[in-house]
Amino acid sequence: MTTPQVTARSPLAPLAAVVSVAGGALLILLLQVLPATSGISPVRRTISEYALSENKWIFDVAVLLVAFGSAIGFGALIRRKHLPALSAASVFCALWTVSLVVIVAFPKNNWAIGPSAGGTVHRIASVVAFVCLPLAVWFAAKAVFPSSPARRAVTRVLAVSALAWFGVILGAIVVSMNGGRPWWQAIPLGLVERAMALTGLIALASLLIPSRMAVPVTKEAEALRIAS
Repeated sequence: MTTPQVTARSPLAPLAAVVSVAGGALLILLLQVLPATSGISPVRRTISEYALSENKWIFDVAVLLVAFGSAIGFGALIRRKHLPALSAASVFCALWTVSLVVIVAFPKNNWAIGPSAGGTVHRIASVVAFVCLPLAVWFAAKAVFPSSPARRAVTRVLAVSALAWFGVILGAIVVSMNGGRPWWQAIPLGLVERAMALTGLIALASLLIPSRMAVPVTKEAEALRIAS
């Protein structure tokens, strides 16, 4: 008589992804209290402003940690067959991850010096990143939580909230184009961007945190399950 074997999927990859993303977010928060960057206004200045300081390497590590965590997290979802290798969620996640790498490779432009090609690339990559993350989470939520409507709803609400923050920026641009103040002055841009980033990362964590931990299954427990 053979012993029934039950294979439990390890939650280590999703948890490692969440830890990596959380580590990147904590490093960004740390930049606000370090001497070289503590004077940067979190209300008016964007997150990328940290890259113009001597703490640039911390900013770069933080962004790459988020990119790495996102990649291994979605990779784990694909390996577990929660997501197809080619889907709206995987495409948007790829765009989000690549955009983060581009943000590191092309730092924010110092407008006190003047515009630059690299600064333009950085701005485009930032827009793509902020839009693609919540879209990736939105499309993935249904597939990842097919039998957990509450988890799916919470994750999607967070994704929509992240997009709503981006809508505040778009609204400021529209007002500016119709004779209002410059859009980056019309709103607390740094605060809005930080709220958008935080909401998006929480949505990502909500998607990646395993819904249940793996537990060992004994032969007796499996027999009871089959008998019932």
